[in-house]
Formats: sequence, C-alpha cells, structure tokens
Amino acid sequence: MKNKAPIVLLFYLFTLLPVSAQMRIDFSGDSPIRKLQIAEMAINNLYVDSVDENKLVEDGIRGMLEKLDPHSSYSNPEEVKAMNEPLQGNFEGIGVQFNMVDDTLLVIQPVSKGPSEKVGIMAGDRIVTVNDTAIAGVKMSKEEIMRRLRGPKGTKVNLGIVRRGVAEVLKFTVKRDKIPVKSIDAVYMIRPNVGYIRIGNFGATTYDEFMEGMEKLKKEGMKDLILDLQDNGGGYLQAAVEIANEFLPKNDLIVYTEGRRVDRMDYKARGNGKFQDGRVYVLVNEFTASAAEIVSGAIQDQDRGTIIGRRTFGKGLVQRPIGLPDGSMIRLTIAHYYTPSGRCIQKPYTKGDLEDYALDFDKRLKHGELTNSDSIHFADSLKFYTLRKHRAVYGGGGIMPDVFVPLDTLQYTNYHRQLVLKGIVINTDLKYIDNHRKQLKSLFPTFETFRDGFNFPQELIDEVIKEGEKQNVKPKDDAELQKTLPYLKAQLKALVARDLFDMSEYFQIINETSDIVMKGVEEIKN
Repeated sequence: MKNKAPIVLLFYLFTLLPVSAQMRIDFSGDSPIRKLQIAEMAINNLYVDSVDENKLVEDGIRGMLEKLDPHSSYSNPEEVKAMNEPLQGNFEGIGVQFNMVDDTLLVIQPVSKGPSEKVGIMAGDRIVTVNDTAIAGVKMSKEEIMRRLRGPKGTKVNLGIVRRGVAEVLKFTVKRDKIPVKSIDAVYMIRPNVGYIRIGNFGATTYDEFMEGMEKLKKEGMKDLILDLQDNGGGYLQAAVEIANEFLPKNDLIVYTEGRRVDRMDYKARGNGKFQDGRVYVLVNEFTASAAEIVSGAIQDQDRGTIIGRRTFGKGLVQRPIGLPDGSMIRLTIAHYYTPSGRCIQKPYTKGDLEDYALDFDKRLKHGELTNSDSIHFADSLKFYTLRKHRAVYGGGGIMPDVFVPLDTLQYTNYHRQLVLKGIVINTDLKYIDNHRKQLKSLFPTFETFRDGFNFPQELIDEVIKEGEKQNVKPKDDAELQKTLPYLKAQLKALVARDLFDMSEYFQIINETSDIVMKGVEEIKN
C-alpha cells in the first residue's frame, strides 16, 4: 500500500469550540506558575553543566501533558507540519508518488497534472540527484530525501534522473507547486447497485472528495452504499459532521461536545443531505477512531444504517490546538464528545499511564474480544437506546457494531508477517513493476482488462520466496507456505494494480479477501 501517516498521528480532533472563560495566568509570588518559572531560571543559570533551555522547556511541557489524558500532547514545529499535512489536503513539492528500492528513489507515479508530470518525469524513473547532490546509493534517509524534494511553491529544484533504456542521466528542472493529498482511498461499484467508498482520514478536503465520489457512483447506478471506515484514525470534527449530514434528516443530532470549561455544543443535520434514502452499511474495526466514530455513532444512534465489523478504538476526547510562538503546538483535551443517544464512547484510561492505554489492542486480543463477541460485557449503567428503534447500544469504550465480524487470526501466517515486516513483499512488487511496466501497460490498458486477464506469474512468487531465504525468512513447513500463498498472491496482484492504476484499484482487488467487506456485501444481498 502507499505510505500513509501512522494512524496514531490522526487520533486527535481539531475543532474550534468556544471556550467559556478566558485563560488567566497568575504570576503572583505563591502561584504555581511563578514556582515553575523560578525552577526553570535556576536550572538555566545555576546548573553545573550547560543546558538547552528550549529543550528544558519542551521537556517540562511534555511532562505536564503526559500526566493528563492519553491524547493531550505537545509537538515541535517539525512535528506539527508533518501531522497537519495529511489533514490539510495539500503540501508543496514536486508531485511524485515514490518508494525506495535498493537505496534509490523509484517514481511509482507522477501526480496527474502535477509539476513533475508537466516536465516529462515518468513512472519508473529513478531520481539520483537533487540540486547536484547524490541521493542514490548514499544511505540517505527517506525523510531527508523528502526534505530536499519539498519546498515553497514557485521554487525550482534540479533533478538528475536515470531512465530505463536511456544511457545518460537526464536533467529536469521542476517548479514546485501545491500537491493535493487525498483522504479518500477508494470509490467504486463493488456490486451491481452497491457503491463503495473508503475514507482514510477526515481532512479539509474529505467532504468535497466524498461528494465527488457519490456523484460518480450515482451515475453508475448506486442505490445502496458501503462506507468503509476501517483503520480510519479520525481528523477534523467538522469533516465528520459534514459527511454524517449527507445521510440524516433535518435536525437529527449528529454529535455534541461538552467539557468542564466548555459549554455543550450540538451539531445537527441541516436536512440538505443527498443520500437520505438509500441503505448505508458502515465498516469499522479496532483502529476506527475519533471522527470516524462520530460518523459511526450518529448513523447507529439514529437507526440510519448498519455498523459492521469489530468494536472501534474508543476515542471520545476533543483536543483544542494551542499554537505557540515558535510554531510548536499543544493539543489540549477540553471536552468529551457524545453520540446522539448520549453515549460517551471514550474508553477507560488511567491518567499518566500511556503504556497501558497503548496496549489496549493486545488486551482485547488476549481477552478474546476480537474473535468472539460473547466475551464483551457492558455494565447496565452504560446502556443507552437508539433514537428511532430503541435498540440497546453501549457507551464506555468505542462503537459496538450491529453485526460482529471476528478477526481471522489464521489469515496471516507468521511467514507472511515476516515477509511484510522486512519489506520483501513491497520491494519484490516494485522490482517486478519496474521490469515489466511497459509490457503490462500494453497488455492491460484498463483496470477491467487487468482484473480479468492478469494471470499471476510464478516468477513473482518465486522471487518473494528467494528474497525471503536471503533474509532468513522461511516457512516452517510446506503447510505454512501453502496457507500463505492465496493471500500473498492477492496482495501482490493488488499492489501491481496500485502501481499501474491507483489506490482505488488496489482496494477493488484486496477487498475481495476482507472478511468485513465481504460481510457488508452479504448483508446488502440478504
């Protein structure tokens, strides 16, 4: 799959909630703030060794926030920029999708109509120099390469490119521009009359992307929709509200927020949604969080659709971004959010114990919850009722689906996990595409011809096995190898489709192996 920001980076909600009282800072002699100030001054001026005052202050801020809830955090200016990009909908750079192969940057695809495509850079090109500095074969980190390629809109960067079949290094000058970052991974008709949309996160452009996808599917005959929010770590609250609005009648409550110093604020449907009649099936799993839980909770509580999958992450805390003068930022939890029935779905946590909170997935797995819904028990005090059909739903830790799909712990063998973890699968795919791109493009000009006509080459599997052996990754026996092959073949075919076409085509293939997606298809059929 294409690289995505880690889910954990998206587990916060940006929102502009009104604060009912102004912050007041007391610098009087006995105030805690004055005490902290004196301590910092004493360390900076009197400590036996030199200290980095900026780091001292940063460590102090982090220390205070770490004693609060798991989602209040401090980010330095670089971290702020890296975390905001996936949500803002764009960044400034040269516009290529790439990956590293044998310590060399391989262009997977130039962004359509982007600055690199405009000057003639092609899929399969290898970028070897940036402004006459070698970036290939020098063990340069991916982060450093990205830093050299990115830059303010309008600035120029000189690239040296090696192209298959061309002897000399080609020279290109690329004028950087704004590059769109998509938050919707896939839009397609998964079955006759059934549309499928997968939202990766809720960013600034999500709603516009979603509506564009909906119009496309309606023209193709969509009557019902599968909305896939699996692995969606959240994002902007307002984006979630806009998406939920499309399914609900006027004045239906979508979500409300309330905190110790923040008055209750209700978010209601405006009644102008364009999909208020067709059936909706929302797919979720244990990594569905935050804004994605708002959409899931609203649709469930209003009895508007069916939630399918496993209990969601349980992130019901709202952060307010507080910018600091140097570009760093504090994200401070100021409120809880509640689903329309009144559920606070934040899972329990102990203040200051971030490690225990991070191990929640392991605890769910050991407890058996991910494989057996009967292992989940809620106290009566956490029982609520949906607003139309008065079905019992529960708060206190995520959205429990209407239709449970157990985690298939046997689908991925240990052999397959090691092949993926060591990058063997993705690197083998990239090399195969690099060697056969022209031939594949000629044989399969459309995705439909690829999906129906691509006969999986044994050489690709042989290469994965061979590379695994080089890195001491081997199946324990032939039975494990045979169990690994079906999903591995589907994964490799999906990756080839991604590199020839795009992410939507990747999901069209890989979704056919997903228990949760296939359960959604089955529910619609039934």
